[in-house]
Amino acid sequence: MEKYDLIIRPKRHAFDINFKEIWAYRDLLKMFVKRDIITVYKQTILGPIWFVVQPILTTLIYMVVFGRIAQISTDGTPQILFYLAGITIWNYFSESFNKTATTFKENANIFGKVYFPRLIMPFAKVTSGLIKFGIQFAFFMIVYGYYLFTQEGAVQPNWSIALLPVYILLMAMFGLGTGIIFTSWTTKYRDLTFLLTFGVQLLMYASPVIYPVSTIEPGMMKDILMLNPFTPILEGFKYAFLGAGHFSWASLGYSAIVATVILFLGIIIFHKTERNFIDTV
Repeated sequence: MEKYDLIIRPKRHAFDINFKEIWAYRDLLKMFVKRDIITVYKQTILGPIWFVVQPILTTLIYMVVFGRIAQISTDGTPQILFYLAGITIWNYFSESFNKTATTFKENANIFGKVYFPRLIMPFAKVTSGLIKFGIQFAFFMIVYGYYLFTQEGAVQPNWSIALLPVYILLMAMFGLGTGIIFTSWTTKYRDLTFLLTFGVQLLMYASPVIYPVSTIEPGMMKDILMLNPFTPILEGFKYAFLGAGHFSWASLGYSAIVATVILFLGIIIFHKTERNFIDTV
């Protein structure tokens, strides 16, 4: 009797997810991550420097529009650091979401010809996004170091810096979860793709990226803002490095619960869609 190294069986139900199989394909995950990085850098003059140009230009625009013209408070912290902090952590979510939200559409040819756990592809997008985040975070730390060592009292780092991996993980979970839900829905409803860029931009303004929670007067608007699961992450990140902002274990726990639920639902929906998406894409 012949023995096979791999047996491919049809999925019986939406909860039939073989995480052991995904782990077995970790070498393929590494290959996709490497491919994504090489594709970005290929035929570019400045290479990874482009990842720094974007937050620099965005920060300068925010300093002029929201800092000088609108005169929105930054809780007494240097404007450049306040905006860079928000942009850096937010960009990782938006990058993860935008990349995973087109998984089925961009990889239909591969999915239709070769078998491998489909979740490997969005996992690779989120993992490769860490490279871009690392470059932007390094730039943030350079500017941060300047104010920390030359401007006494400008920033007040504290113990919660140790929670940085938690903030990154939660943003990755949100990006992956919402992205795979979105890509699953767009296999049937193509017009949802028009909401991709607009939706992320709208969500950014609904989150405390360019303004602190302290600028919102107590009331219904502030209550709604605090229900946004991104609020504790953004405020916590700024609080850790700048000393301004709001930190609460309860709020962070709330974000973690929401991120876990969204990721779990995303995996279930993605897993259900992958069984017959090739007929509709």
